[in-house]
Amino acid sequence: MMLVTSQNWEVLFFVLDVIKIPFIDFPPLFSSSSGASVVAIDNKIEQAMDLVKSHLMYAVREEVEVLKEQIKELIEKNSQLEQENNLLKTLASPEQLAQFQAQLQTGSPPATTQPQGTTQPPAQPASQGSGPTA
Repeated sequence: MMLVTSQNWEVLFFVLDVIKIPFIDFPPLFSSSSGASVVAIDNKIEQAMDLVKSHLMYAVREEVEVLKEQIKELIEKNSQLEQENNLLKTLASPEQLAQFQAQLQTGSPPATTQPQGTTQPPAQPASQGSGPTA
């Protein structure tokens, strides 16, 4: 059996306020010195604490489900990025791969411009070479 103290009441009032449960139906504080009153108060406190526990467990379960979904999405994103990385590695020239490895070793950021001595052909408009037009 729980010992009724003013600290227990403060905790109970705080918890009930936090979870927005109105504090009604409780006998007045220490209205009677009889043992039945103390037992009734203890039972109410225990019920309230059980309610708090069930609310917390529900909230934790919801948060776990959200985190599981986020983990699943991150795993899928990681897999997609790995596939993209492998594709880029297969399409890159040996010179590009060597330059990239050198940048990784020196810790310098990747260059955004073309290396000297290489030129990229200009993009051709889609209408050129597509056949006769009417």
